[in-house]
Amino acid sequence: MLYAGTKLSRFARSNAPKLQCRSWWQQKCNLLTLAIETSCDDTAVAILEKSSTEPAHRSGNGDSVDKREAISARLLFNEKTTARNTGLGGIHPIEALESHQANLSKLVSKAVGFLPNADAGLENVRSKSRVIQHNDGTLKRLPDFVSVTRGPGMRSNLACGLNTAKGLSAAWQVPLVGVHHMQAHALTPRLVDALERGQRVEDYQISIPKAVNASSLVEASELKPEFPLLTLLVSGGHTMLLHSKGLVDHQILATTRDVAIGDALDKCGRMILPENIKSKMKDTAYAKYLSDFAFAAATQYDMWPVPMKRKDEINKPDNRFGWQVQAPLADTRDMAFSFTSIATSIERTFKVRAGPADSRMSVEERLLFARTALGIAFEHLASRTIIALENLRIARHNISTLVVSGGVAANDFLRYFLRAMLNVRGFEHVQLLFPPPWLCTDNAAMIAWCGVEMYEAGFQSGLDIGALRKWSMDPTAADGGILGVGGWMQPNMVF
Repeated sequence: MLYAGTKLSRFARSNAPKLQCRSWWQQKCNLLTLAIETSCDDTAVAILEKSSTEPAHRSGNGDSVDKREAISARLLFNEKTTARNTGLGGIHPIEALESHQANLSKLVSKAVGFLPNADAGLENVRSKSRVIQHNDGTLKRLPDFVSVTRGPGMRSNLACGLNTAKGLSAAWQVPLVGVHHMQAHALTPRLVDALERGQRVEDYQISIPKAVNASSLVEASELKPEFPLLTLLVSGGHTMLLHSKGLVDHQILATTRDVAIGDALDKCGRMILPENIKSKMKDTAYAKYLSDFAFAAATQYDMWPVPMKRKDEINKPDNRFGWQVQAPLADTRDMAFSFTSIATSIERTFKVRAGPADSRMSVEERLLFARTALGIAFEHLASRTIIALENLRIARHNISTLVVSGGVAANDFLRYFLRAMLNVRGFEHVQLLFPPPWLCTDNAAMIAWCGVEMYEAGFQSGLDIGALRKWSMDPTAADGGILGVGGWMQPNMVF
């Protein structure tokens, strides 16, 4: 469906599975998946159930019939454990791996207890033999398939989750879907849309954040947002701007030339944050603590002015302390990101101003350093996004939705600033979608949803797949994008 209309590279086309129409089983019954995410320092497991029906809604005159699918989703389990901060200044690969090894099996074991009881809706189970007996004696419905992050990420950490998922797939005799981590981030708003239709607040398990104000099931329509759209993926390891044309077709419009935005802001946070804040940190999310320090309340966001025009980005005047930091690539329209220069410029200026042991740094100036780091970085993101929207408009591509996902997307100041800059630059009509903060950072719920979308489109993975440290989303990339890597297989349609 989505794949058939996608322009893929020759390599991707030759290595992609042949799509087939979805089976009656996939169309009419609930899909249940257990998902695992271990790409970095978060060990996450989720169980997600996706319902799909085909209601017939008659029009006002009683003649025509609308057979659009009613799509909804429910999270039955969603938990994660993050590797502890031991003061090493950031994510330590060995400690992260040890955390996965210590916690993944325990989370999977706990998640199994949240599988639906087999006596509830057995008509949706292929046969009564597709059940597992839990330790408490209850019969649980087996997942229809297992979803797991295959890449990109830290290879050893990915392998920990991937090998566990392979074992479950083999033991349960259910398919495996190896998920692209960044594709999952990009699809998160579609998960939110499905959750809002299917998960009532009172149905949330204790492990589900209560902040989600989900409505009861609506009668239905297409999943939102619909393709095509613009996707901005911002995290500690990635910064990409994509023209998302379909499920597996994401054209990279801009990517970072050096480090990701989250990495640069973490570096700034380690330098700028006062010692009394750093000593109380329980994790390595320096960028988050930097933002909390820079803006104690949303009423302070306007202390960093929004550049009304391009010329306001190019020449920054010195501030009251006699220094300034210029935005990268401000005097060009190059479609690229660069964040190393921001961290380097701030570090150089900060050391001069602070003097020995930060003795000359006032709280007021330290706050200005924090706001400058965030403001320049977000201004750079917004500037390239606006140039992309202008270019797409010239090429007659109608883009009405901008999706922002990834860990940095949880930042409230970014949400404010990007919306404000779109408004002053003539893109008020562009809908700006951010997932709720608990779905911005790495989680298994998004892996589960991406697995569902790929499975329904006809994609499954072989048990011989390996972890991928690097994996592009663009079908024109050297590796062929999401479908260009090996391991995709034709599903066996056995009922």
